[in-house]
Amino acid sequence: MKLARILPVLLLAAATLGATAAPMGARDARHLLERTGFGARPQEIAEFAGLDREQAVDRLLRGVRTQAVTALPAEALEYVAPRRIRALPEQERKAAVRDQIRIGADLRAWWVGEMLASPSPLTERMTLFWHNHFVSSQQKVKSARLMALQNALLREHALGNFAALLHAVAKDPAMIVYLDSATSRRGRPNENFAREVMELFTLGEGRYTERDVKEAARAFTGWSIEPETGEFRWRPFIHDDGIKTVLGKTGAFDGDAVLDLLLAQPATAEFIAGKLWREFVSPQPEPRGLARIAERFRASGYEIRVALRSLLLSRAFWAEENRASLTKSPVDLVVGTLRTLEVAVEDPLPFALALRNLGQDLFAPPNVKGWPGGDAWINTATLPARKQFVDRIMGSGELGPQARLAVARAGGDDPMRMRMLRAMASVRFDADAWLAQAQRLGFAPQAVLLAGAPAAPIDASLAGAAVLRALALDPAFQLR
Repeated sequence: MKLARILPVLLLAAATLGATAAPMGARDARHLLERTGFGARPQEIAEFAGLDREQAVDRLLRGVRTQAVTALPAEALEYVAPRRIRALPEQERKAAVRDQIRIGADLRAWWVGEMLASPSPLTERMTLFWHNHFVSSQQKVKSARLMALQNALLREHALGNFAALLHAVAKDPAMIVYLDSATSRRGRPNENFAREVMELFTLGEGRYTERDVKEAARAFTGWSIEPETGEFRWRPFIHDDGIKTVLGKTGAFDGDAVLDLLLAQPATAEFIAGKLWREFVSPQPEPRGLARIAERFRASGYEIRVALRSLLLSRAFWAEENRASLTKSPVDLVVGTLRTLEVAVEDPLPFALALRNLGQDLFAPPNVKGWPGGDAWINTATLPARKQFVDRIMGSGELGPQARLAVARAGGDDPMRMRMLRAMASVRFDADAWLAQAQRLGFAPQAVLLAGAPAAPIDASLAGAAVLRALALDPAFQLR
């Protein structure tokens, strides 16, 4: 009798294990690669299709990086004190400002290039995720070097330990400038960082009081930067070392102690896990599934890999109802299209500027809350621009000669314009070669390009590049 009750459970478990260990196939491989990176190349899909889900996830997590594979622009590593620029005569000041704008454009182009070149797209997706979580903007920071160093910091900790990342970002010079921590001192604490670290970085809205913010702001006094170098400086003489009460705890807390208090709250793990869920799974987390992931995340001491592995192996991640449920961000659309179609790009600058036009200007989120994402990515202005981008890529074989002619006629009086024209002229997409590769690997174009069925049937009379264009212009191409 006892065996009769247990046997069905054992048979179900064996069947489940067998299903889990089976190769996941091309469709699951594409889903995993698309969600964890930017697009999915046919060859990558083929490589992952023979793995089971657990093997595939572990392979992705083993391959993450802590450093970029491409070199930063040299000028982006030079620090120019903003007050020195302000002190220049008017004409020199305007020239210096133009230089900073140009260097900022170079930095944006560099990151797009890194996204395209990185052997670990997951690393770059997580770096972008943290950029939109720990928001800073070059428009206020006014230093390409500080933004570049923050980008490197986010990449270093992208899949490391969230507690270590939180402590590091809190003392990051770009963050200190962006949230005005350098102006905070004993007797006149600035509340910006204290408020945002609770509302946007850890606990979430409604899980703290105004009293908590005011007391925490006192703890963060003394965290500053050196104006001439942009480096972090601890200034004990302006720190408020008095007794504070934060989240019900009382002591002579400094900034690090307050961060530890925030990390001790279960709400922090729930908040971060929720954001990861919305990035990788679906717009609306499932309460029970989210609670399990948050619990594992917190129990691990905030290891990001643990949370992400749990998320990527969850039922919800693979569920049919959650596929094609996320709207592509401009980075997903632009970088994902370039990677999937293996478009040759010598200079990524036009694509960095395309991201700005589509609403996702790298190193310049719109406000401290970052880009809202989701359906907000698509509106009456951005949808035509998205279609125009696809049209240009699909017609890049014709674009090259046109751009080269424009370069010949333009003259050399505007270096940035010349660079843009040369960059566009260098873009190459060989549709026939791509289709031949997909066919050789056994993939129909639709299976590579779309997360689900097309919104409209593809005209059966189309062939070659025309099929790719029709698929890329279908509304389903805007989803992942």
